[in-house]
Amino acid sequence: MLYYLFEYLDANFNIPGTGLFQFISFRSAMAIIFSLFIAIVFGKKIINYLRKKQIGETVRDLGLEGQNEKAGTPTMGGLIIILATLIPVFLFAKLDNIYVIMLIFTTIWMGIIGFIDDYIKTFKKNKQGLPGKFKVFGQVVLGIIIGATMYFHPQITVKMDDNVKPKTHQIVDLSEQQLINKETKGLVTTIPFMKNNEFDYSALITWLGQGYGKYAWILFIPIVIFIVTAVSNGANLTDGIDGLAAGTSAIIVIALGIFAWVSGNVIFSDYLNIMYIPRTGEMTIFIMAFVGALIGFLWYNAYPAQVFMGDTGSLTIGGIIAVIAIAVRKELLIPILCGIFFIETLSVMVQVSWFKYTKKKFGEGRRIFRMSPIHHHYQIKGFHESKIVTRFLIVGIILAVLAIVTLKVR
Repeated sequence: MLYYLFEYLDANFNIPGTGLFQFISFRSAMAIIFSLFIAIVFGKKIINYLRKKQIGETVRDLGLEGQNEKAGTPTMGGLIIILATLIPVFLFAKLDNIYVIMLIFTTIWMGIIGFIDDYIKTFKKNKQGLPGKFKVFGQVVLGIIIGATMYFHPQITVKMDDNVKPKTHQIVDLSEQQLINKETKGLVTTIPFMKNNEFDYSALITWLGQGYGKYAWILFIPIVIFIVTAVSNGANLTDGIDGLAAGTSAIIVIALGIFAWVSGNVIFSDYLNIMYIPRTGEMTIFIMAFVGALIGFLWYNAYPAQVFMGDTGSLTIGGIIAVIAIAVRKELLIPILCGIFFIETLSVMVQVSWFKYTKKKFGEGRRIFRMSPIHHHYQIKGFHESKIVTRFLIVGIILAVLAIVTLKVR
């Protein structure tokens, strides 16, 4: 809203300083400052309110050291992340930008699903929370909406013709300018570490013959559903010890912010020889607000945690990360960039599968890890929570750097 106010003041009154709001870099800086302020200052008030209402975590007895001490710690702290993200976005972002609209919708939609789950656990005293099929249904609906928007919305375009990208030192005539401004629809994404690294999803169906390309959405939307569901559940599984989910997510989102910045800037995309995605630069404001919210939440969630994010936070975080990755056409980087989520999810899948297989074969279930997700395995081995989180964050930074260098390493 402030963006539109200052745009009006700059256009009509030419007040000094109002033109700063035209710059994404300035609005991104303001967004992260405001989100940090909201998360740290008002986060404490929210925690006190949750504690007053006795909205505390019911801890299952897993036999972990220090586990009982966490009983009664306020949960639903994901509300801090949501509010600290959305308020700066409403203030500083262009609210008519389709990418910003998708992210706002994702935040609210997944926040509602997570809130219902936490509400059932807390107020209905049902440790199982919202049944898994309803969570998956919500994730599928989000995937359908995001996939359909990416395919059908006219403002979601790409431009990757290197021969017609503008050079900063060139002067072009009108016909060349028209060619430069040409944008195309398409289901193009980026394949990491490949020289010609653009891949069109329609290639998965065009081999059937001419005219089948227009049905590519039939394959694309299920892929989006899978990505949204997988990343959202991965973030949910990672939220098991103090500061782990928020810390690793902040690293992931910073990397995605870099991708959004360079992909939405015609000069940087030209220099890096990557596809130019118009209007994605505006996502940087949302991303910086989200980063500030995550870091501000860490102020209270670092060991020993004063608040837990609950599913209100973890499901929302995973949904947002998935949508940003899809929007900047970097979803194939998710196994690397979201490597911590991937490892956590894989550890659960391997543990459950092996247990069922050995129980069927030998009559007794056996385990590969002492407990899954894998962070609990290290807890049982005697590692302190802080050490586990620190080492996971280091791994997360390495993976984020590896993902970023794919911009040039092909």
